[in-house]
Order: sequence, then C-alpha cells, then structure tokens
Amino acid sequence: MAQFPRMWLSRSAFLILLLLPGSALADVIRAATIRIAAIYLSPDTSSAKLADVDRGREIIVLETSGEWFKVEAYLTDERIVTGWMQNKGLEQSSTPDGDKVLFGEAVDSEDQASQRNGRRYAAQDAMRLYGEVAEIFPQSQLAGEGMYRSADIRWQIEKVDVMSLPSAKEQESYLRRGMNEDYFKKVIKKFPGTKWAFLAAFHLIDNKLCGDWQGQSKCPEKEAGIYEKYAAEYPQSPAAAEAMYHAAYRWSALIEIYKSEEQLKKSDEAKARATAVAEKAIAQAGQSDWGPRARRLLYMVQQGIPTYGNGQ
Repeated sequence: MAQFPRMWLSRSAFLILLLLPGSALADVIRAATIRIAAIYLSPDTSSAKLADVDRGREIIVLETSGEWFKVEAYLTDERIVTGWMQNKGLEQSSTPDGDKVLFGEAVDSEDQASQRNGRRYAAQDAMRLYGEVAEIFPQSQLAGEGMYRSADIRWQIEKVDVMSLPSAKEQESYLRRGMNEDYFKKVIKKFPGTKWAFLAAFHLIDNKLCGDWQGQSKCPEKEAGIYEKYAAEYPQSPAAAEAMYHAAYRWSALIEIYKSEEQLKKSDEAKARATAVAEKAIAQAGQSDWGPRARRLLYMVQQGIPTYGNGQ
C-alpha cells in the first residue's frame, strides 16, 4: 500500500482522495474507537504522540502492522490526522459483535451524560458512537436504532441552543431557526416502516410548533391538527398515544381561549373534541405514561378545570 506523508487534511479534501481513480485509499476499512485513543508517529508507544482521538470519531484504516493500525482519524468534523494506533478498542466491521460493543459504549456514554457529574461531552460521544453502529454495521439489527438515537441526541443538543434564542418566543415557527432535519430524514429514508422512522417523523413536528401562543386560538388549532394527522398516519408508532395526548391538550386549552375570544360555541366544540381525543389517547396508550396523563386531562375537562390561562 502506498505511503502517505503525515498531514492535516480537510474532510472535503479527504473525500476527494477517496474518489480518485486507482486511489490507494479506495478499499480502506472504516472503524471507530470506544475509548480515547492515542495516535503515534510510528507503531511504537515511545514515538511522538500526534493526537488523542475521542470515542466514536470516524477512523479510516490504511494498513496494519501486527497490533498496530495506520489510520486517518477525524479529530473534528473538518480535520484529520494520519498516524499509528494500537488495535485496542478499535471496532471495525470484522470485529466479532463489534456492533453490540459500539452500541454498549454509546449507551454508557448516554448514561454518563444524564448524570450530574458525568463525563464532559459524553452526549456528543454517544451521538457519534450510535451513528457509527449504523455506518460500520449497516446490516446489524441495531443499525436503525443506532442511527435514530444518534439523530435524537443531535436534535436535543441543537434544540437547547435554538430554544435559548429570543426568536424561540416568536408565535410563528418560520420566524425562528429550526433544528436540522437532515439526520431524522435519513433515518426515515433508510429504515422506512420501522419504529425508528415513526419516531423520527414525530420529532420533526417540533419545527412546526409555535414559540408562544400569545393567548390566541390560531396556534393551538394548528398544532392540534398536526398531532392528530401524525397519529392517523402512523397508528403503529410508539409516539401515537403521545401525539393524541398533545392534540387533546391543545383542544382543552382552546376551551378557555375561545371563551376569551367570545366564541362560546367553539369553546363547547373544543370541549367535545378534547374529550374524544383524550379517550383515543387512553385507548392507544397501553402501559405507557400517556394513558394516565390523558386520563388526568380528561378528568380536568369533564370537571371544567382550566388547563390553560389564568384560570389554571
């Protein structure tokens, strides 16, 4: 295999090399590490250390020498470094149960991220590790879930930033910056008809919601319709009952909003609609928490207890 000088390359430059006819990189092996791994100038721990590679970072194996791999490793999304890495914790498509090992490390990282004193950047580690399960082991039974979980973590991280902006309080969704939908849409495209595609489609609703209803009926009317449409299109989705609950809540909120707008007939209609949709949510919820939540909402509607506004 041809030798390449050690250098820093942009991601786009490296992809161009992969596409060149006859490139020595054409048949390289993709891998990911489950630990922070050091890259050395030569296959010897006494040689100069070039960098550390974080968990789940993309790695391209160029050649092997015993227990050492020469790799191109992405330190960030834009820079890669060439060097030698020990084959410890390096998962590739030929690694026995490598998909399960990567997935397990992702779960552990996600758990770290949920802990108050958990490892710093553990959520980003989990996001990358889940993604690599799908990339390195596309035929694995865990591939769809890995791609979905990776997209979900990315979405939640971005959502925190988006919701912290002043534009998040705008009434219309198009007036604020939305979350990047590409990763969830990739899940839907690659794993159609699966629970992961259904859940990905559910999350995309976030970008259609109003920032602040401002006490007006326009937003909850629209949002109730969006949630009901989702539940109708994806009746087998694990999120179907949740969607029905959110729709029922919006109809319950409209009971008081319509009163404030002096639309008493619509208020009565909203009460009937909230009741019907909440009952559907209860029927569809099974053993999930959305059943008791919908039952509580139904009780409040039947008792005339406001769920929105000053009366709440």
